[in-house]
Amino acid sequence: MTSIDVQGLTKEYGSRRAVDQLTFSVVPGRVTGFLGPNGAGKSTTMRLVLGLDRPTSGTATIGGRAYAAIHEPLRHVGALLDAQAPHGSRTARDHLRALAASNRIPERRVDAVLEEVGLASVARRRVGTYSLGMRQRLGVAGALLGDPPVVLLDEPSNGLDPEGIIWIRELMRALAREGRTVLVSSHLMNETASFADHLVVLGRGRLLADTPMRDFIDARVQPRVRVRTTDGGALGGLFAEHGIEAVEGDDGRWTVLHARVEDIGLLASAARVPLLELAAEEGTLEQAYLDLTAAETEFAATPSPTQNQEA
Repeated sequence: MTSIDVQGLTKEYGSRRAVDQLTFSVVPGRVTGFLGPNGAGKSTTMRLVLGLDRPTSGTATIGGRAYAAIHEPLRHVGALLDAQAPHGSRTARDHLRALAASNRIPERRVDAVLEEVGLASVARRRVGTYSLGMRQRLGVAGALLGDPPVVLLDEPSNGLDPEGIIWIRELMRALAREGRTVLVSSHLMNETASFADHLVVLGRGRLLADTPMRDFIDARVQPRVRVRTTDGGALGGLFAEHGIEAVEGDDGRWTVLHARVEDIGLLASAARVPLLELAAEEGTLEQAYLDLTAAETEFAATPSPTQNQEA
């Protein structure tokens, strides 16, 4: 099994501890979202996994080996950390040909990945003429070049248009379905919720969560049910009678806290209270993430006096 295993990983820069005793594993067959505020240590951790920096203590291995010990690493690990890395004077095809040659990857693979990421028609243009989204696609092509079982992507949606975002989302899911190990760092909560199966969350270099995404949300955001009826008085009385916490909004809709749709529906049906609307309001990843990391944000804006007056 080709997993990423981090054990007691610590990285210090002078007096600052960027990564603090991290221990977690990223396993094959699922997309693991790697989340945390700016300065949380995500990029540093990925660099440590890829041997681009040395840990102060602890280990980071891929398939039981340090990245530096892997022969022809592009055949085993693909990574996108910086879309600006390719030299601007090279064509996209020449950039990938150089990578392929350094790892004894057949040149035919270059054209295959350029086609896969949608850059075949501009493969002979210089990278310096590429937009950020095109550079992102080239970075993904480089990560896929060796057909690796392990893929690490840092903010892969940056610069992509809506079509590109859908494409990268489907690509990550497909890689996981093929049994690969996929670790994706992102600041986009709604986007992460659309592709991640599991979450690893950092705050100030420490591990805050390592859990399936749905469990992460359910543990931090209370379930609610939205209800609308033609008889608000009867519905309010029913909630009061059964000790159910509910709030009536200005639009006539009720929000029922700590409840499930099935329970409210059965209760209203038994009491013959007519319902026009009955829907679950599921918690979002963004709500759960902000609840967990509120005290872990290193850089946060302070509301201006004008904003406070308006509030």
